[in-house]
Amino acid sequence: MDWHILAQQLVNGLTLGSIYGLIAIGYTMVYGIVGMINFAHGDVYMISAYVTAICLAVLFSFGIDSLPFALLATLAATMLITAAYGWTIERVAYRPLRGAPRLAPLISAIGMSLVLQNGVQLSQGAKTQGVPSLIPATLRFGEGNDFVQITLVQLMIIVVSLTSMAALTWLIQRTSLGRQCRATQQDRRMAAILGINTDRIISTVFVIGAAMAAIAGVLVTLNYGSFDFYIGFVTGIKAFTAAVLGGIGSLPGAMLGGLILGLSEALFSGMVNTDYKDVFAFSLLVLVLIFRPTGLLGKPEVEKV
Repeated sequence: MDWHILAQQLVNGLTLGSIYGLIAIGYTMVYGIVGMINFAHGDVYMISAYVTAICLAVLFSFGIDSLPFALLATLAATMLITAAYGWTIERVAYRPLRGAPRLAPLISAIGMSLVLQNGVQLSQGAKTQGVPSLIPATLRFGEGNDFVQITLVQLMIIVVSLTSMAALTWLIQRTSLGRQCRATQQDRRMAAILGINTDRIISTVFVIGAAMAAIAGVLVTLNYGSFDFYIGFVTGIKAFTAAVLGGIGSLPGAMLGGLILGLSEALFSGMVNTDYKDVFAFSLLVLVLIFRPTGLLGKPEVEKV
């Protein structure tokens, strides 16, 4: 393989992995606090893609020609709306089943995922939707036919993903909210006795996870331009895989797992065959879990006696 093809696949893999990592953060935060997997999280990402397109269409229809303002306003509106979805999912699918057997919230989350999918399909249609290319700027390295290119949107995806992971890690490790989250994670009953509003903390975690999915949805929509009501399931499964690969419950692990998954898919597609890239990615997950069941950066659970 020529150097420019390898370098291009690395760029594509970093972009894809950053997307997986952003969405995986939502999975790992919810699991870290509640101990459950929010299988509706991928569909929140899907909704953010539709909200992005709708917001851009509305802003441009009002004659707003400032692209930076339109993008920032769209990002803010999308994060707000998807955060509301995250809060609603916690109140409807999780909180009423807080004391139920562990299987009940899992089934409830899957049901919520189907509700969101079918709701968007009925309201927006089953056809693939899209937005025009708004940021065509491209950085190009090399000469002649031997070149590597990275779009400005791809660069934004990588930078924003790493920045978001660092900001959330700081939030969890250094702030009062983060200490309350960690206390709720370690012992919810004792945290409540000490005066922490554990219901509010859990709702906040769902809201933060949904906001991260919104950022991913906006950036992916700008990068690829097309989406449908089913993208949440496929991308959600990949992001969940990334969270497990990195060690579910670990924020750096979610991003690391996303990057490894994205790079492995891109390199396998470029070097072997695109038809079997998912097989290779999931085989990698199986191998990691065989030799390290907690994931790359995960810690084994300590059973409380």
